Amino acid sequence: MFERRLSTHLDWSLLVAVLAIAVIGVVMIFSATGGASREYWTQIYAVLLGLGAMVACMVIDYRTLVDKAHWIYLALLLALLAVMLFGVVRGGSRRWLDLGVFNLQPSEFAKAGLALILAKLLGDLRRTAPSTQDLFLAVALTAGPLLLIANEPDLGTAVTLLPVLGVIVFAAGLPLRYLGIAAVVAVVSAPVAWMFALQDYQKERIVTFLDPEQDARGAGYQQIQARITVGSGGVTGKGFMKGTQGQLRFLPVAHNDFIFSVLAEEQGFVGVVVALGLYFFVIIRSLDAARLAKDRVGAYLVLGVLASFMFQVVYNITMSAGLAPVKGLTLPLLSYGGSSMIATLAGFGLILNVRMRRFTN
Repeated sequence: MFERRLSTHLDWSLLVAVLAIAVIGVVMIFSATGGASREYWTQIYAVLLGLGAMVACMVIDYRTLVDKAHWIYLALLLALLAVMLFGVVRGGSRRWLDLGVFNLQPSEFAKAGLALILAKLLGDLRRTAPSTQDLFLAVALTAGPLLLIANEPDLGTAVTLLPVLGVIVFAAGLPLRYLGIAAVVAVVSAPVAWMFALQDYQKERIVTFLDPEQDARGAGYQQIQARITVGSGGVTGKGFMKGTQGQLRFLPVAHNDFIFSVLAEEQGFVGVVVALGLYFFVIIRSLDAARLAKDRVGAYLVLGVLASFMFQVVYNITMSAGLAPVKGLTLPLLSYGGSSMIATLAGFGLILNVRMRRFTN
């Protein structure tokens, strides 16, 4: 049950900052798609549905959600299995469930679902650090949705689950040497992953990132155009709907993966600073919510949701600047994507939930 007095503890500044980024995203999608397009209206509907999901995740006590985390996790796995069997195929990937009114991408909700189940697993431990059995179970719980999402294939979204696992187990008391060992194992196993795990198109993206000029009209086209788009904005930008790269469609899927490039071209360095400032404020306020949480379960939940969010923000922005390989990772709250928007707003509903209940018994 929701008590009215809890609303006095709502972090309005965090809520306003999150909604401000979402509004900027809607405006940039309007520009990138040339007006009131289907993508523009879809994004507006997604924001409204996301607000409903945010409210739902705020009203229900987060401890109740954590108690039911095993059922939420099971429902998530079933949804991912349904994608494999009945999912809609686009661009060679099977990632969506056709619900008639709209297509749902369950993988976007995996990050919050994983944060809930890991917070339940590690939040109530009486030990100062997780045992080997706890770590094994945490890895197994992460591997389930990760492998299902990677099989779609959607390696980019699958990788966003790893920060959730890493941050929560570290917060739970995992010694740094274990993270060091994991890093060494990752480096040593990289050649094996290159030979047997990565698909040809994934290898091509990495090679192109290192030298995009070798295939400037093919695999390296997006990366080159993204760099040009970002650099052409200058200090104040070219103006709303006046960016040549975005408006003339030189930059592919500008409304999705490269929406930050459109922002940089049209609003320039000033617009980039405003957007980055909002993201930074959101991250700082969310970290403060974890610090103020009344229990470890709440703190781990906030950190898990925030870890995936931060990873996507950093990767997408560096990708837009040509500093990382091109990967189908949206910029949360700003990029086009209905499921991404709803899942992200629901995640911030959980963060606001934890902060709002920091004084309850």
